Amino acid sequence: MNYHLKSYLTIAVSLRQYIPYIINAMQASSNTFIQPSTMQLLRFHFSLFLMPVYWFALSQLVEINIMHSIAIFIILHLLVYPASNGYNSYMDRDTESIGGVENPLQPTSQLFYTTMLLDAVAVIASFFISVYFAIGIIAYILASKAYSYRGIRLKKYPFAGYLTVIFFQGAVTFWLVYHGCSANKTLFVPVIPMIVASLLIGGFYPLTQIYQHEADVKDNVRTISYTLGYKGTFLYCGFVYTLAFLLLAWYFFYSLQNTAFYIFTICMSPVIIYFLMWAIRVWHNNSNANYRNTMRMNIIASVCTNIAFIIIFLNHYFE
Repeated sequence: MNYHLKSYLTIAVSLRQYIPYIINAMQASSNTFIQPSTMQLLRFHFSLFLMPVYWFALSQLVEINIMHSIAIFIILHLLVYPASNGYNSYMDRDTESIGGVENPLQPTSQLFYTTMLLDAVAVIASFFISVYFAIGIIAYILASKAYSYRGIRLKKYPFAGYLTVIFFQGAVTFWLVYHGCSANKTLFVPVIPMIVASLLIGGFYPLTQIYQHEADVKDNVRTISYTLGYKGTFLYCGFVYTLAFLLLAWYFFYSLQNTAFYIFTICMSPVIIYFLMWAIRVWHNNSNANYRNTMRMNIIASVCTNIAFIIIFLNHYFE
């Protein structure tokens, strides 16, 4: 029996634990197809907010495996992220606005089984990229479960929850994309961009929590934003983002990517302007730290950051 066949058999055995979930998900779907609450709470559109790290990592590669790049985009944005969103909603059962959904529906068991199915497909598909990529995806999935699962619930601890999010959505995701999309599946991923990726996530993540203070306290959750307070959240995010910007500037100039720095700076100007305007409004009246202003901040930040890194990627790819 050759090595690859043994590897696939080992993978199949290790994934057998997902079979009951897959069967239950198929049964639930066959009875009711996809329920509106399931589609809503998977929040596929929320993947837009996490997409910049993908384009950032891709923009730093010299040789790219195009097919794997497409596969990794699908694995992250259509499988892993929605499954994480759905599982979090299943555990939280929010009755007030959440990221990307102003009026959330109540989850059913179908949502739980669907998240397990998406995770299983993501893990299986990841092994076709590389074993290291698959291990990273499994680690990401486990961390997201630990963040939301009532028995562990990292999200109720302000610093542990915050560090888990920025580490996995930032540095780990950058590593996964850089490694998985590289033509030679390199394990040598530049550290500075990984740190920048975590800082970019860390500079905006507390802002996504700023309108949920009361709801989080009712659920016995103390987020980093609640701990910092309204003004403290803006001051902290401004500091972290500035640190990310300075470190990214140093990296771009050190690696002779001067044009990339100018592109990033121009594209991020609307983000800085809106951030300062919103901060001033919240400074005078906390009621401005509401869902709609938060979503505007998220949309502006994610769109501008995506555009910046996509332009940098295209500039590198076609030069």
